[in-house]
Amino acid sequence: MTDSLDERLWDGRRVFLTGHTGFKGSWLSLWLHRLGARLFGYALPPPTHPNHFEAAQVRSLFTGHTEADVRDVPRLQAALNAADPEVIFHLAAQALVRTGYAQPHETFEINALGTANLLEAVRRRGRGCVVLIVTSDKCYENCEATREFRETDPLGGADPYSASKAAAELVTAAYRRSFFAPERVREHRIKLASVRAGNVLGGGDWAPDRIAVDAITHLSKGAPIPVRNPDAIRPWQHVLDPLAGYLTLAGSMLRSDDAALCSAWNFGPQHGAEISVRQLVQRFCAAWGGGTWVDQSDPRQPPEAGALRLNIDKAVSQLRWRPCWRLARAVEETVRWYRAHLAGEDMRTFGLSQIDAFESDAIGVPMETAHIRAPGR
Repeated sequence: MTDSLDERLWDGRRVFLTGHTGFKGSWLSLWLHRLGARLFGYALPPPTHPNHFEAAQVRSLFTGHTEADVRDVPRLQAALNAADPEVIFHLAAQALVRTGYAQPHETFEINALGTANLLEAVRRRGRGCVVLIVTSDKCYENCEATREFRETDPLGGADPYSASKAAAELVTAAYRRSFFAPERVREHRIKLASVRAGNVLGGGDWAPDRIAVDAITHLSKGAPIPVRNPDAIRPWQHVLDPLAGYLTLAGSMLRSDDAALCSAWNFGPQHGAEISVRQLVQRFCAAWGGGTWVDQSDPRQPPEAGALRLNIDKAVSQLRWRPCWRLARAVEETVRWYRAHLAGEDMRTFGLSQIDAFESDAIGVPMETAHIRAPGR
């Protein structure tokens, strides 16, 4: 395991999360609390009902919880100052491509300006901390090439959501160069990085227009799964894999003043693990024990990227991180979570058991890149 994710590093650590009521934010909160961190959250109410934040009773894990918008600058500044964090994870976002088409102005406001608001609050606070800005694999200029995107590739976006995430990356880079220069980190003590993950699977996501959500919803009703883009290729991964990457990076930044850490990072699946939506749906049907799907592709629907692939060489070589659960396991664990929820199980306990299993499996990942094992937990 890496020293950067030892429970001794996180125990009692003050951590501020924006977007902690969302899918990834609530899973990250559950994990951080398990590692012993003191949590402070700033977010709108959960975006769907049901949702993972409520299903896993994540609210009770927080020392401080503020329901507010990242566009509300005074409240954001006040919440950040009150939390006095050592680590910040910025996950608050409008996170859906199709919603970006319906609400483009709001998408840019939340994703680009919201990131600027958070970083400006960090600057005005004037205290050292680690800051991770969570963006997306869709921040890259996608020319439908077959190669994997690297962190140094051009940013872009043909739709409002993708462009807003590219804009968030540009905002982050501008603040890093203008105010938080990595080569002067010993002076200002603010370490800033951005993280880009693939398409995540996992229990507790009920957001509209996500294929895993559609799969579970229709399989549980015995209905065919509607598929809009069966040939689209994505870097699918279980939510715990990129979260392990975020924790690995944040832990390394806490321990080290290495300027190279203050940069952009990809956390995706293994090379060649990307598959099409139709293949993913077939795997969900198999894991469920049966089911069918129907092609509902429509040339009049808003366009989306045909293929996305992430190169993770930088994280593997420099952070000694590596994805743990292969796609078959990611689908299996996602199905298990929703079956447990339908059966009325305690979903916080169930989620922690999945984190336990992930940590145990990570021990066997080659190259000493088992991201986390918290002793005694």
